[in-house]
Amino acid sequence: MAIKKFRPITPANRYKEWPGFDEITKSTPEKSLLEPLPKSGGRNNTGRITSRHIGGGHKRKYRLIDFKRGRHGVEAKVIGIEYDPNRTARIALIEYTDGQKSYILAPNKLEVGSTVQAGEKAPATVGNSLPLSKIPLGTSIHNVEIVAGKGGQIARSAGQEAILSNREAGFALVRLPSGEIRKIAEGCYATVGQVGNGDHMKVVSGKAGRSRWQGVRPTVRGMCMNPVDHPNGGGEGKSKSGGGRQHLTSPWGHAKGQKTRRKKKASSKFIVQSRKKRR
Repeated sequence: MAIKKFRPITPANRYKEWPGFDEITKSTPEKSLLEPLPKSGGRNNTGRITSRHIGGGHKRKYRLIDFKRGRHGVEAKVIGIEYDPNRTARIALIEYTDGQKSYILAPNKLEVGSTVQAGEKAPATVGNSLPLSKIPLGTSIHNVEIVAGKGGQIARSAGQEAILSNREAGFALVRLPSGEIRKIAEGCYATVGQVGNGDHMKVVSGKAGRSRWQGVRPTVRGMCMNPVDHPNGGGEGKSKSGGGRQHLTSPWGHAKGQKTRRKKKASSKFIVQSRKKRR
């Protein structure tokens, strides 16, 4: 993906770097694969805000992505690369030989006219989905299942890739994008290749308005609030007794850096090397 820069004729344009959308080949989505996406404003069923800084933004429809790749042994042809407003990655529209259409995540080097396939007998080429037991070691993969048949859950955002590093005792050792090495059952499926749109992290909005278009509301520092609203709030001016000059916390009272993962979580036994060890 190319990053487009602008002439600095306005304050917003001076630093603005937006995606060029050069890889997009189809501008209108497939109607049969759309669903309504109501806005929650970050609120749960009782009306309480459970996820802050969400609200407004452009109307969207959800694209039904096939994370399971359940049609094994059937070839499909890529007929378009599309933009998805609900995720950072691009999506590919594929059509099977019987006319059924589906969306998948678009990896790098997947082009219109390419054929993709899923199943144990599929070749280990870009866009194909195979069990971890059939993928060569050292291959870049994405959309990796944790539970067989549940659908891919790991490495799905723009530019992400996991590496299949080894196999032992019915498990595959996969290096995740975070650096963590994890055991995953060999029967779990993964898609070959790296997720496309790798330059997504280089995008600079240039102005607050673009964040509002995307449904992101402003973030206010806790020090600026009152004590009733935030643990860091209060005090006259930049107070040393309050107002953030004490040990900083989150709005819920957690000290910054405190571990929130449960100590006896069942899945911890599958972590071979923590992501912290890499640093």
